[in-house]
Amino acid sequence: MLSYQHIYHAGNLADVHKHALLAWMLSYLTQKDKPLSYLETHAGRGLYQLDAEQALKTGEAAAGIGKLAEAFAKTHPYRRCLDEVRTRYGSNAYPGSPLIAALSLRAQDSLHLAELHPQEHEALLEAVYDFPAYPHKQDGYEMAQSLCPPMPRRGLLLIDPPYELKDDYTRLPRIIETLHRKWNVGIIALWYPILGSGLHSQMLAELTAAHPDALRHEVKFGPAREGHRMIGSGMFIVNPPYGLQDEVKRLAHIFRAHI
Repeated sequence: MLSYQHIYHAGNLADVHKHALLAWMLSYLTQKDKPLSYLETHAGRGLYQLDAEQALKTGEAAAGIGKLAEAFAKTHPYRRCLDEVRTRYGSNAYPGSPLIAALSLRAQDSLHLAELHPQEHEALLEAVYDFPAYPHKQDGYEMAQSLCPPMPRRGLLLIDPPYELKDDYTRLPRIIETLHRKWNVGIIALWYPILGSGLHSQMLAELTAAHPDALRHEVKFGPAREGHRMIGSGMFIVNPPYGLQDEVKRLAHIFRAHI
């Protein structure tokens, strides 16, 4: 299925949760003068305008980054990305994870982005045109399997599917286990929605059993609108970088204080 377009949800509370953690991890990794690899399985278009008709239709950005942008210190890696994107692309611009990565990485680093949706892929090409990135019009899981272990071996993989297909929940533990065996030093970060139905629960149980040292962090919030199934956002991170446990506590405080 290729119907999902993130513009309807860009900048929502789940994005704030996911992107704040991603920006922090990339900032941490780039503190060392060693090259790294960044891989992403479901990149989307990379750059969003939150005054677009689709974004305004749901109102999710207003309830997300619209409320929380000022809650982050200006020195926080996520806030720095937000401010740079607004300076470059306008006050209503919002960076997807590919652009957060592109702005965070250095010339010696490697950036691989997978996106199958034709229109989203075209927009992604434009969004990262000025950066040393490799956008792949390819299934993201296939790209990750083909590149792992990447060179450089140090780095991070973000798995952020739209969960259009219910079998994502059953496939992902096996996919992550295979990737971890190939790339045992890599940080593997999985974003998942917290659903009122509990559809995600079995996946998390399997992941936790297979990776007991992983970091799992969740934030809860009300549904974006009547009938909306997502009531929170989660990140499951294999090989979490040092200090991330303290960062998730700070992020949890921001959500508690402002949502």
